[in-house]
Amino acid sequence: MSTAQATTTHDEIVATVTGIVAQELGVPAESLAPDADLRSVEGADSVKVLRMIAKVEREYDVELEDEQVFAVNSIDGVATVVLDTLAQDAA
Repeated sequence: MSTAQATTTHDEIVATVTGIVAQELGVPAESLAPDADLRSVEGADSVKVLRMIAKVEREYDVELEDEQVFAVNSIDGVATVVLDTLAQDAA
């Protein structure tokens, strides 16, 4: 694991995930609140949400469990799952 991943904070992951979501949905990043329901964002559908998750997994070189992915519905929730996975991988 890279040093950048080892020192990644929740806020940094939120910022990265926000950028990925904004790019995938074609909306301004500023319009996305960390606690907003991803499925209610204009243009979001299940395929786009899965593509966003795949991009997040590639960005952080992690594999998120399906149960984790389907249990969260916000940028903040995704960031928490990524941070937890990075911590487990580092252990």
